[in-house]
Amino acid sequence: MKQEILEVFDNTYPDRDYTIEIVNPEFTSVCPKTGLPDFGTITVSYVPDKTCIELKSLKYYFLEFRNAGIFYENVTNRILDDLVAVSNPRSMTVRTEWKARGGITETVTVSHNASA
Repeated sequence: MKQEILEVFDNTYPDRDYTIEIVNPEFTSVCPKTGLPDFGTITVSYVPDKTCIELKSLKYYFLEFRNAGIFYENVTNRILDDLVAVSNPRSMTVRTEWKARGGITETVTVSHNASA
């Protein structure tokens, strides 16, 4: 969960609003209560401003969570905070959809809007 792993590159079209959607269907972390693995899909949708998120660095950033004991809500908010800090997007939404454990699923969505 090291924010410094994340890299960005210059947005070639900073005068245009467009949406980038990144999906990681193989996200893993660990339940801090039980120590059992959690599996989920992370979707990041954002409108870049001056920079875009570099995908290889994002993949390695996501891998940092693999053995981390962290609640779903905290994973989602932490990812948003870190990605906003490094890329300063016009807007960003992070959605986490968690696989069933004990017959229960959970989805957490959090958003950032620079103009708000």
